Amino acid sequence: MAKNPAPDATRRSEKSRRAIYDAALALVGEVGYPKTTVEGIAARAGVGKQTIYRWWPSKAAVLLEAFLDLATRTAEEAGQEPYAIPDTGDLAADLKAVLRATVDELLDPRFEVPARALTAEGVVNEPLGREFVTKLLEPQLQLYVDRLRAAQDAGAVRPDVDPRIALELFVSPLAQRWLQRTGPISYDYTDTLVDYALHGIGPQTPRSR
Repeated sequence: MAKNPAPDATRRSEKSRRAIYDAALALVGEVGYPKTTVEGIAARAGVGKQTIYRWWPSKAAVLLEAFLDLATRTAEEAGQEPYAIPDTGDLAADLKAVLRATVDELLDPRFEVPARALTAEGVVNEPLGREFVTKLLEPQLQLYVDRLRAAQDAGAVRPDVDPRIALELFVSPLAQRWLQRTGPISYDYTDTLVDYALHGIGPQTPRSR
């Protein structure tokens, strides 16, 4: 008599992990961060509470990891490398490409709804806000710093420019407009941000007397 194959624990764990990610993001988007609980995530995912605590120490840890996973999946579906800025030698084109991908992400309801909930909570919940910045925002901003430094080495950006400040010329307006809904976000908008920013930080030609 043929024996039944042993259960694949790896596959079962991955299925549970995916269900927990989806449940956490859906729940925080529906009820907000304060009302999202580990118990609620577990119930929605169809797993035991102990399963979540075995993998994560808190609901914040679950949500941050789920968010990173969502960004990775979204990029892969679009055929892009997650958390990467290309270096084709054309700084303007590279920045426009990554900001267009960011626009797609911000307009995707799967990302937008939980992102707004977590961002809003991070403003009043200092520990969560700090963790959100440290684990999610800063690694992405560092990619801009690295790309701008490479552009400095290539002579496309003035050597006296601070890349960490310069990136805010196009990243911060987009974030502000999206968060406060002060206007539409689009490819044209982010392309214009890049054009304006690079006009100010590009190499300066000597003035003729």
